[in-house]
Amino acid sequence: MMKKMILAVLTLGVFALSCSSDDDNNTSVNSDLTLSLDGLEALGDDFVYEGWIIVDGSPVSTGTFSSVTFPQTFSVNTVQLNSATAFVLSVEPAVDSDPNPAATKVLSGDFSGNAAAVNTNLVGDFSDASGQFFLRTPTDETDENNMNDQNGVWFGTPGTPPTPNFVLPILPEGWAYEGWVVGETGPLTTGTFTNFDTVDNAAPFSATVQSGPPVPGEDFFMNAPEGETFPLDIRGRTIVISVEPVPDNSPAPFALKPLVGTAGNETAPSVHAFDLNLASLPVGSVTRN
Repeated sequence: MMKKMILAVLTLGVFALSCSSDDDNNTSVNSDLTLSLDGLEALGDDFVYEGWIIVDGSPVSTGTFSSVTFPQTFSVNTVQLNSATAFVLSVEPAVDSDPNPAATKVLSGDFSGNAAAVNTNLVGDFSDASGQFFLRTPTDETDENNMNDQNGVWFGTPGTPPTPNFVLPILPEGWAYEGWVVGETGPLTTGTFTNFDTVDNAAPFSATVQSGPPVPGEDFFMNAPEGETFPLDIRGRTIVISVEPVPDNSPAPFALKPLVGTAGNETAPSVHAFDLNLASLPVGSVTRN
């Protein structure tokens, strides 16, 4: 009987030690990662947001989401989560065969203890952003002004040729600036750009008498969307500079809108200033437990 009791105790001891050892090395246990973010906007059907923790310098996905209602909680491997030094949020294709983060990283922050404050500094520092725009219609002019300068908006200082005056950061890969005029039915694009001293990527509404000047902008004469009346009078309208993910198939501005202004009644050579709109930049916190 004594031998059996000793054997039973030894067996229980080995079992307990084995369980303790398994618990210490169990890499399949998960913990919660909670996102509390503000300012994000829905991406549509073709794109999703994806979270990443940085572990030993490498990204580890924490899952994708399309809803922008927070907080949201994700189950993440405990060992990796506890070892993470930072969190990054990217914009990804909804159907994505690439296991790595896209270049469109919108939020990031380092963990301090069990929390990370995240912001858009990875996209750029917009704290000192500024710029001006003027009303003129160069694509409808030849040698003389056609007296319709209220139908176009261009970003910079008027002259021959106009010159850029943006104070904006050069964007990293995956991002581009886009100009907008708020029409009767919503925002109308003036085209995307990454350089301030060249024409932008498109002229969807401009006339064809001649090409535009070497700054981003748009005249509003042709191809009026449903609900809009062209030529469009820009005076009194809201003008926006947004930061857009690339690629981007949304017809609306993205959440990042660092500059917003209102066009006055004066056309060129008068200029109108943008106001800083830092409140549009998404922020938030990420906690692990």
